[in-house]
Amino acid sequence: MVCVLRDTTGRFVSMDTTISIHNTESIPLNETGHPNCSSIVTLPFLVLIIALVGLAGNTVVLWLLGFHMRRKAISVYVLNLALADSFFLCCHSIDSLLRIMDFYGLYAHKLSKELLGQAAIIPYISDLSILSAISTERCLSVLWPIWYHCHRPRNMSAIICALIWVLSVLLGILDLFFSGFLGETHHHLWKNDDFIVTAFLIFLFMLLLGSSLALVVKVLCGSRQKPLSRLYITISLTVMVYLICGLPLGLYLFLLYWLGVHLHYPFCHIYQVTAVLSCVNSSANPIIYFLVGSFRQRRKHRSLKTVLKRALEDTPEEDEYTDSHLQKTTEISESRC
Repeated sequence: MVCVLRDTTGRFVSMDTTISIHNTESIPLNETGHPNCSSIVTLPFLVLIIALVGLAGNTVVLWLLGFHMRRKAISVYVLNLALADSFFLCCHSIDSLLRIMDFYGLYAHKLSKELLGQAAIIPYISDLSILSAISTERCLSVLWPIWYHCHRPRNMSAIICALIWVLSVLLGILDLFFSGFLGETHHHLWKNDDFIVTAFLIFLFMLLLGSSLALVVKVLCGSRQKPLSRLYITISLTVMVYLICGLPLGLYLFLLYWLGVHLHYPFCHIYQVTAVLSCVNSSANPIIYFLVGSFRQRRKHRSLKTVLKRALEDTPEEDEYTDSHLQKTTEISESRC
């Protein structure tokens, strides 16, 4: 019987579910000559389309925040978040191209897929880390505003983002080294490293969830309720989309390692579904920024820079209207004089 080799170790970083690294088992081929888990070519096409759209949107955000807008604390986080999303979408778009090539019998090297899988863990960790940092900072600024503004270092956003990228790259390199180059005799080192990555992701998720819930309770149930700012709406929508679309990939990869759910058909299709959702999450952030920034705008034609700036403003809607109205009145009075 013709069969293919399949990875049974549940490697966290493997984006190709048909690569053999350590332990293997046989999976029967279907009538078309492809494994059951590789016979759906619609999902890679869908991932490719979503990834290309998301790359275009994140490129616009990077271009505006990097070269045309003044750097603030929140804009530094958003800039690095867009960079992580772009990196993640690049990995998945190339991976989808390789899957499509495999489906049509074209050449696609296994090593390229392994490296893509190893590289994808870096932006995934960075994305969750940056969201957790944003949510935690906003929570501190609402719960203890005086202490936060008095004790917060000026360049803390840039320092935190730099530490996040260093830690993410370090974890990705260690996982690549332990999983692909040490062999079976040192496989326990890879398992320890993978456990550290999983535990760190769980810690970030708990931090994100706890700070988000505390912020919601304080804003909606506090004794002194204030109108919601656009920044709060932007962060809330970004976190909500991540919990719906970005988190399932991490949950699946965790179950992949600990429970081995990828060994049984049709659970092997879940990975590609979670990959689609993750690409939706990375592609949705620019859309959220421009929808929030253009909501209730009084001018029909606004530049993308103005729309993005409004989405990151920390002033309530009423204050924004009052400031713009006073500025307009002042301009009219000055022109008359």
